Amino acid sequence: MRLFSVGAGASTDRAQQQGEHPSAPIPIVGPGIGETIRVPLGETGYETFPLMLGAAEFGWNVDLETSHGILDRYLEFGGNAIHTADGFSGGRSEHIIGQWLRSRGRRDRAVLSVRIGAHADNPGLGSVNLVRAVEGSLTRLGVERIDVLYLDATLDATTNLEDTLATVEWLSDAGKVGALGAFGLSPERLVEARILASAGYPRIQVIDAPYNLIRRQPFEGDLRLVAGAQNLAVTPSHALEHGFLSGRHRNKALTSRGVRGEQLRGHLNRRGTKILRALDQVAEELAVPVAAVSVAWLLAQRTVAAPIVNTFATDHVDELMQGAGVSLSRSHVAELTRAGN
Repeated sequence: MRLFSVGAGASTDRAQQQGEHPSAPIPIVGPGIGETIRVPLGETGYETFPLMLGAAEFGWNVDLETSHGILDRYLEFGGNAIHTADGFSGGRSEHIIGQWLRSRGRRDRAVLSVRIGAHADNPGLGSVNLVRAVEGSLTRLGVERIDVLYLDATLDATTNLEDTLATVEWLSDAGKVGALGAFGLSPERLVEARILASAGYPRIQVIDAPYNLIRRQPFEGDLRLVAGAQNLAVTPSHALEHGFLSGRHRNKALTSRGVRGEQLRGHLNRRGTKILRALDQVAEELAVPVAAVSVAWLLAQRTVAAPIVNTFATDHVDELMQGAGVSLSRSHVAELTRAGN
């Protein structure tokens, strides 16, 4: 298996002949070398590996030992950005990451982002619940600061945004929060937030929006226009659409039961099959896993800084991390995009 090697041995002339996409990631080679590969996370001042490790499965479908193995593998190949949420597994995801940070002594090498607003004990973005939620996350993680705080508005579309940002300002002044991000805010509320930022409130600099080859909307609309106009870094979640874009699930009869199985079966239609065929073709041509091509397509989108990827096993990390070293040609990007239209 080749890791972080696609395009590394290609000549400049070959890259030009292939019409390499100008925003394609820098090819990297081998374990540890990825530590030198960092991209700016918008205007936050943080620099991250162009792939964030999501912890949505930790404490739910992945036990503590496997979770720590996944984190170890991610850092071994140069990763440094870890993403979780107070609502993931009722906070167990944060506990697992906190134990790992303490046992490995890795806090100073990790950019830690947390989505706040969906925990059952402190739902929403009201001032009191927001402070309690941040304090709860800090306690579970065993850290003094959240580097990037994502405001999760999916359960709260009514709280006064000015009050929320004023609370974030207090948390930032107290050293508990670094940069500010958002999840689930409509384009209109992002515009409102920018107007408030011009009046001195904390500025939203990062957004998380579900986005991938098969889930193109609603991001490819007003949300992308606002992100581009405001120079927001986009860290799309669901990069592999619950595993469908890894290419592992192609038979309805063999997919698992439950909610995830229903989600996967819902994509096993004409459009989904067309996308998988396009991914197969590019993956075969570049000799990389299908999952790596799915990640590389996201990285080729101009507004995307670092996709958030969740995984169940350490060997999946090996496949995903290759996506940061895949240089798609313009024709590759166009073919994949066209397959999903």
